[in-house]
Amino acid sequence: MAKKNFETALSRLEQIARELEAGDLPLEMSLKKFDEGMKLVQFCNDKLDESQQQIDILMKKNGSLQPVPFQSEIHLPEENS
Repeated sequence: MAKKNFETALSRLEQIARELEAGDLPLEMSLKKFDEGMKLVQFCNDKLDESQQQIDILMKKNGSLQPVPFQSEIHLPEENS
């Protein structure tokens, strides 16, 4: 992958998800794709965290910098125990 940014990483992650959901890959390839996907998830989460920090810094209230909590609308399904 060329220079990795959030958009390219997310696009690749979506592609991997489609490939894994199709169920046509051998086990070894599925594991490699899964591993790549997990690394991309971490990268995207890190980028989102960085963006959240920047938003918190840039939010102004009454002319002074006041951190405003970022409200994420991303909801991941909970794992079944």
